[in-house]
Amino acid sequence: MKLYYKELGSGKPLILLHGLFGSSDNLYSVAKELAKKYKVFVIDERNHGNSPWSDVMNYDVIADDIKEFMEDHSIENALIVGHSMGGKASMKLAQKYPQLVRKLVVSDIAPRYYAPHHQTILAGLNNVNLETLESRTDADTQLAAHIKDLPTRQFLLKNLGRDENGQFKWKINLSVITKQIEFVGAGINDSEVINTPTLFVRGGKSDYIKLTDEPIIKKIFPNSTLKTIEGASHWIHAEKPAEFINLILEFDSE
Repeated sequence: MKLYYKELGSGKPLILLHGLFGSSDNLYSVAKELAKKYKVFVIDERNHGNSPWSDVMNYDVIADDIKEFMEDHSIENALIVGHSMGGKASMKLAQKYPQLVRKLVVSDIAPRYYAPHHQTILAGLNNVNLETLESRTDADTQLAAHIKDLPTRQFLLKNLGRDENGQFKWKINLSVITKQIEFVGAGINDSEVINTPTLFVRGGKSDYIKLTDEPIIKKIFPNSTLKTIEGASHWIHAEKPAEFINLILEFDSE
């Protein structure tokens, strides 16, 4: 699978991985700052953005996609930075192919199992009638029947594009993601230690990484540190980009 990506800067390689319903665009502003020091590759994962679609969606295949991407670009190893779903994928990459991950930064996700919690979003997205859609405003109105939060709708509607005939389409593989949504919450195998130097970053207003997650983090990632960015929710890179970037730079200078 040949993933869509954007490349910026020069230096040691750094790969940015987005979360569910996201794309490389969500991390582009962070990528531009990091490109002052690194050669940054910001990637659309399978079934997202401009990357190919597949009927298979799990962390094993996403990790394999990143391995193939690194081989195609002659990247021996890299600093990997992943948010949420991208964080889980980067953990799996470090577990399966530790030689590829020089250091790892995981943004607001723990290695444990998460129960499905995207049903409202999926209901909203599937409720949008693409065949009769006349404008993005029309799509927002339909989405609002399920999702009241405007910033969430604005984020989701970044996935709305047009086909070669000018008709609206989803850039995400909504059908497969809907059918296989449970993969997003899958845990990382806790019987295998990952010794990669790892920084976990959590948002002070987020409940994705709880105090009760610290033992499993340390069990799987004994060479890890956990930092909190106060005032940030799950979308740390969007809400506190300077603090997030500084933590990455400090971590990689150690």
